[in-house]
This record gives sequence, structure tokens and C-alpha cells, in this order.
Amino acid sequence: MKILVLAIGKPKLSYAAEGVQEYCRRLRHYAPVTLEYLKVRDESAALLARSEGSYRIALDERGHQLDTVSFSERITQLENRTELKKLTFLIGGADGHSPELRERCDETWSLSRMTMQHELALVVLLEQLYRVFTIKRGEPYHRA
Repeated sequence: MKILVLAIGKPKLSYAAEGVQEYCRRLRHYAPVTLEYLKVRDESAALLARSEGSYRIALDERGHQLDTVSFSERITQLENRTELKKLTFLIGGADGHSPELRERCDETWSLSRMTMQHELALVVLLEQLYRVFTIKRGEPYHRA
């Protein structure tokens, strides 16, 4: 299964940009993960259009919280669904996701109950995806 991460705007904060680069580099060894940045006025419409036909997971503070092991188990469950060809994570801009977007997504997950700056959310998501794949391979990165 392919994984697509859609984010509104490229990270402007240097530490976030470096984190994104680092985890994208690491992920290349594990899974086909593509990161795309969108810069548009109507964020929700653009995110929904670009993710059409994929299994959509919106990242939003109001979403369901998973611990890392549950995150890994859920990714595995989705990978095992042969009808799913692409999984897309949606990260909104500074104003977050619209109610319409959240309703049209298959799932809504929260990375934290705290409001998180969207550039930081992108780094956290990529790190957690990397962690998921190291767990699946039995590698020592994740220490529970």
C-alpha cells in the first residue's frame, strides 16, 4: 500500500524542515511514502480533491488518539485490506480542518490533545510512521 502525506504549506521553521527531511530519508528504506505540499486558498477542497480514491485519515486534535503500538497495529490492519491501494494522511494549515473535511475522511486521528502547530504535526507524523515500520520489522528503534 502506498502512503501519501498531504500538508498545507512547506515548513518554514528550520527545525521542522530538517525533521521532515530526516524522517522522509529514513522512511525510504521501509515503505513508499510520498509527501506533497499544497498551497491553496480553499485547503479543504484541495486536500479532498488530491486524496480522492484513497483511504483518508485527517489529523486533528479532535480525533481518536492512538498510542504508538496501536498506531502500528492500525497501519498493519489497513495494509492487510487488499482493496486499499493508498492511505492518505491530511494535515491542515494554521486554521485546521473544516467540519466537512473531517466528515468526508474515513478516520480522524489526533497526535495529541494539545493544539499542535501544523509544521510540528508533520514531523511528529513522519517520525511515528518511521517508528511503525521499525516496530513491524522488529528493529530496536522503539523501546516500550
